[in-house]
Amino acid sequence: MNAYFATCPKGMEYLLRDELVAIGATEVRESLAGVHFSGTLETAYRACLWSRLASRILLPLAEFEAATDDALYAGVQAIDWSQHLASHATLAVDAGTALSKLTHSQYIAQRVKDSIVDQFRQRDGSRPGVDTDEPDVRINLRLRRDRATLSLDLAGTPLHRRGWREVQGEAPLKENLAAAMLLRAGWPEIYAQGGALLDPMCGSGTLLIEGALMVADVAPGLRREYFGFLGWHQHDIAVWRSLLDEARQRAETGLRALRSCFFGSDADPRMVQTAKRNAQEAEVSGFFTLDKHDALHVGPPPSVERGLVITNPPYGERLGERVDMPGLYRALGEALRARFSGWRAAVLAGDAELGRAMPLRAEKRYALYNGALETVLLIFELHPRDAMPRESKPLSDGAQMLKNRLEKNLKHLRKRLEREGIHCWRAYDQDLPEYAAAIDVYANETGATWLHVQEYRAPAEIPVETTRQRLREIVRVAGEVFDVSRDRIALKTRERGKGGSKYGQFDQRGEFVEVAEGNLQFLANLTDYLDTGLFLDHRLVRAKLRELAAGRRFLNMFAYTATASVYAAAGGAKDTTSVDLSATYLDWASRNLALNGFTGTRHRLMQADAMEFLQRDRDRYGLIYVDPPTFSNSKRADDFDVQRDHAKLLNACADRLSSDGIIVFSNNFRRFKLDQAALDERFLIEDWSTPSIPFDFARRDNIHGCWLLRLRPQESPWSDTVQHVRNKVKR
Repeated sequence: MNAYFATCPKGMEYLLRDELVAIGATEVRESLAGVHFSGTLETAYRACLWSRLASRILLPLAEFEAATDDALYAGVQAIDWSQHLASHATLAVDAGTALSKLTHSQYIAQRVKDSIVDQFRQRDGSRPGVDTDEPDVRINLRLRRDRATLSLDLAGTPLHRRGWREVQGEAPLKENLAAAMLLRAGWPEIYAQGGALLDPMCGSGTLLIEGALMVADVAPGLRREYFGFLGWHQHDIAVWRSLLDEARQRAETGLRALRSCFFGSDADPRMVQTAKRNAQEAEVSGFFTLDKHDALHVGPPPSVERGLVITNPPYGERLGERVDMPGLYRALGEALRARFSGWRAAVLAGDAELGRAMPLRAEKRYALYNGALETVLLIFELHPRDAMPRESKPLSDGAQMLKNRLEKNLKHLRKRLEREGIHCWRAYDQDLPEYAAAIDVYANETGATWLHVQEYRAPAEIPVETTRQRLREIVRVAGEVFDVSRDRIALKTRERGKGGSKYGQFDQRGEFVEVAEGNLQFLANLTDYLDTGLFLDHRLVRAKLRELAAGRRFLNMFAYTATASVYAAAGGAKDTTSVDLSATYLDWASRNLALNGFTGTRHRLMQADAMEFLQRDRDRYGLIYVDPPTFSNSKRADDFDVQRDHAKLLNACADRLSSDGIIVFSNNFRRFKLDQAALDERFLIEDWSTPSIPFDFARRDNIHGCWLLRLRPQESPWSDTVQHVRNKVKR
């Protein structure tokens, strides 16, 4: 079994995850712009041949620190390249860098190439050549935070190049983006139910051709003549030929059963001809009807009652003038509503503003990237009732007040959020007593946004129906103000977890989203637990840990998802140790660390009870973070009560603290009182509670407490040794 990484455009990670699972991959987990997975070489070949969504399939060869060009050169030299290519073979190197001292990707690629070539030259005097188009081996180097990941690119060229496109238009849609649109729109299910596929702005025919090949079970890589593994020394020809034979048989069977249900049109006759030639090359032209028509005058084909209208209108970026685009989208929406009752429609809008210009209510919205451009895929169900414009039900007076408050909060905080680069924050916290909820915004660096709505339990005297109505209004208003679709709003009633646990469980979907904070990335789960994996009120505490961590060994007690460890590592900690009793949270912690490039023996994850770990551990740490639950009654450890047990816990931490070390202690028990009497003799204590509360939590300035504890000089673990040495010097 090998570990692999499949790259893809941002926004497709979860679709690609599901696709790889269906292909047979194991240990599948999504990351930013890609998916990690495990499998045999056959699994990787299947991914290259059958993935409709991936851009490349990478086989990691090594990870190493590469803060300098010499370290980069040495790390590449450590690999025996004769196992991968012959001395007379050709190679190419792709390189990328982020947040690293080496900043020039072309220079990095050159150093990698030089290191490989020099190894061959030193061995027998020969050297591989360079072929940037179709090399025998393509090498991929990614440098992030001075840590290099070196991989073989098994795809060789981007997998969206299927091999059927002879010509294209001015603003072509990549084939894997087209596949993502079709899957999000539910095209395979619509086809199975007898539906048709229609693109009124078909361009070069990409959506229609991808749609036909998808339901005909034709492997997207079947027509490709080149893959990056074909010239690789470890290529298994027998396995690959077997997979090709299987794919050809499946394609033959699928095309034999394919229905003639694909309809396309375009106002430009040259594009119609282009689409026809591409369909012929893909061997599906016999199932297509392609004509010249203006998109706004297209209707359902004769005798076709249902199907999917899918299209990628211009955005005003490369085609058309931006000022004309809202009118085009409005007219398109009116045409869909008037003529396609009973159909589903999917429109890739250039941005949310263009999407709102359509006089239709989207059932679903998905952020997808067309190259570097963030777009939004809108899904509409064109029910008969959409024959007339549908107006939203007016907001109640209370809901309108809530909307006004949310808009005011957003307007007041927007500039500060942008200035400080804050993506995850609290937008509302029971500002209006009638709407007792907290609304948290979670977003990533691309702008993709989710909302986490926690409704506080209403008093018993409030009628249940009133509570439900207010809850519906909260969700509706929040979605409108933040322009977030309902499927991206997680809703919870905030009650105490079982046994008073800090991390009460709600659901078991296992759905994670990647969000950003402090130029770092974290996985949040908005549905399964009361808490999401990222405590937003501790944002400044984490920043403080990053500030204090430089050059220190870091210990994270009750580590949960190790967000604090990620911050400490980013701040230059020598190493990190994260301790938690839950294997589930430690796995989550491992993923958070890896997501930011912090892997290897320098970052330990320990499954243990906190007190037991402190009693048996013999290491010393320069920075210890302690953020315990209010109460815990785990079956695997003694009961814990933060008020009762915190002094004992902190004194145990002191035994593991270096002489100049710092303990950062926080907790969320609002009636908590620090036991000064039990701690003053040993610690110098600074109450850092007020500075640790972020501005967006100002309404709840007691949401947590935070203290910085340093050992008094006489309590230094090294004081006896130092005094002994001084006495000897005096004598």
